[in-house]
Amino acid sequence: MLRRLYNWTLELARHRHATRALALIAFIESSIFPIPPDVVMIPMVIAQRAKAWIIAAVATVSSVIGGLAGYAIGFFLFEAVGQPLLELYGYGDKFTEFAGRYNEWGAWIVFIAGVTPFPYKVITIASGVTALNLPVFILASIVARGLRFFVLCGLLYWFGPPIRDFVEKYLGLVATAFVILLIGGFVVAKYAF
Repeated sequence: MLRRLYNWTLELARHRHATRALALIAFIESSIFPIPPDVVMIPMVIAQRAKAWIIAAVATVSSVIGGLAGYAIGFFLFEAVGQPLLELYGYGDKFTEFAGRYNEWGAWIVFIAGVTPFPYKVITIASGVTALNLPVFILASIVARGLRFFVLCGLLYWFGPPIRDFVEKYLGLVATAFVILLIGGFVVAKYAF
């Protein structure tokens, strides 16, 4: 079943609307969606290595714009939308304490969340709630998300065939590791703040 899903994903990655789908996923992942764009990016680059840099750029721009939507949720809609989203992801209780310290380290927090499996949407909303300086937020987001996506796409571009062979040979292990990293990011977020 996992192999069929993998093959299906590779076929979708070649679809003419795959870049638009990536843009949408990168956008909503930065503000409300729990699945990272890597799920779409990796098969896209494996399927079309020549487009690696375009894929990275689309993911970066869309993610930063989505991050601004998360910032707006926190800034304008925290009571109505932001607080329920934080409660949904289990971050509501410790958020008040977190917000007090946030602006002191805000640029670094945005950067670290932007390059790690940590749920970036939590940081985008928190940045809006705490009114982190908007240019600082945007710059940290561009650097972090750009670094994350361009490094990933670069590795897939330069080492594509061996990485593809590895993924195909150890698909179950790779899928398990990805799920563990995703869940681990949410666990760290819950207990770190």
